[in-house]
Amino acid sequence: MFMVNEVNCIPMLASIGVNGKRVTEIPKDTGIKDFIKSILLSHPDSTKEPFFVLDLGLVKFLMDKWTQNLPSIRPFYAVKCNPDPCFVAYMASLGANFDCASQAEIELVISLGVSPDRIIFANPCKPESHMRYAASVGVRITTFDSIYEVEKMKRCFPGCQLLIRIKAPDDGSAKLPLGVKFGALPHEVEPLLIAAQSVGLDVVGVSFHVGSGSTDCTAYHSAISAARDVFDTADKLGLPKMRVLNIGGGFTAGPIFDDAADAVKFGIQTYFQDRMTGLEIIAEPGRYFAEWPFTLAANVIGKRVRGELIDYYINDGVFGSLSCIPKEHVAVTIEPLIIMALESDPDNPNGSGSITHGSTVFGPTCAATDMVAKDYQLPDMEIGDWLVFPNLGAYSAACASNFNGFKGVGISTHLVYSNNHS
Repeated sequence: MFMVNEVNCIPMLASIGVNGKRVTEIPKDTGIKDFIKSILLSHPDSTKEPFFVLDLGLVKFLMDKWTQNLPSIRPFYAVKCNPDPCFVAYMASLGANFDCASQAEIELVISLGVSPDRIIFANPCKPESHMRYAASVGVRITTFDSIYEVEKMKRCFPGCQLLIRIKAPDDGSAKLPLGVKFGALPHEVEPLLIAAQSVGLDVVGVSFHVGSGSTDCTAYHSAISAARDVFDTADKLGLPKMRVLNIGGGFTAGPIFDDAADAVKFGIQTYFQDRMTGLEIIAEPGRYFAEWPFTLAANVIGKRVRGELIDYYINDGVFGSLSCIPKEHVAVTIEPLIIMALESDPDNPNGSGSITHGSTVFGPTCAATDMVAKDYQLPDMEIGDWLVFPNLGAYSAACASNFNGFKGVGISTHLVYSNNHS
């Protein structure tokens, strides 16, 4: 039913430093859940730990979608969203560039054979040792929003090219607004440009971020307008002509991406139509690329019944791969995978059928806050069955810990390639 695909992905992965990974082709009209089931049934005794499935076919689909909708905007994938090496390597093979926020992220990307000129050090507040490392390996473009950062960069990162990070005017609709931490206010822009100029650092453009998981597409419009004001301020000060507009991240896959892309194109046409010659437009999407391609499978390790309510305990939780629940306020989708009943009765794969119960799902740790879902409708399951969590690639494994001794960092990932996307 499933076969290893030696054509679509493996040469790409091997060419940029990821070797020894098999990629399984998912046939047409077959889903990730079927693949997971095949793994569990073929290795019923050995496969008990949680694992991810990464669909590289979906990654390719998302890249094609980006190129079709925003052909003139170069994506710099935000590594912090999900630094899985195979995912990052495949993104590189598709032509993505990278937004790195630390030395470790730069080291990861460079270790995969990516040229440093495809990296932006997009952290407005950088440790000095990280600056020196970035300078030593040839990373040049970085962001700033403080005069103190200017002083650090002159000392530790000479020769860098700067993007001034401004606060997006409207980021209140984002899952995680970033303006409270980063971004120069309008009255701070001119002093910052002058400060950089006074120490001989080149400010080559403007950066902003409308917030992680933004749901208000008009936020791009107002932010692009604010960025144009900074370009004009630089002209007024006699600085060299700015040449980079970084529209940041906040993009989400699905229908909302089409609306966001339209808003971005409208904003650029409205405010930068007269500056397009020589202008490079880039973005820092993270969630858009990482969220959908990853699916988590976790094993049911415990059960408790109290009347009509059922508690299930699984071997991953909010301190592990499901850390996006408290940190990102994500309402996860849970799909039951009834393995125990399927093994005993292959003709009845749903076990107890369509009857469901209000259920609470807990993670494996001793913390009462390790709650994955409450009052979630699930069928009657047994210890040894599985729960599947689709669309779990954004800020999930990246934020995991090994709290209480339960492994949440570095759980295994199976690579597949499907063509079931449109």
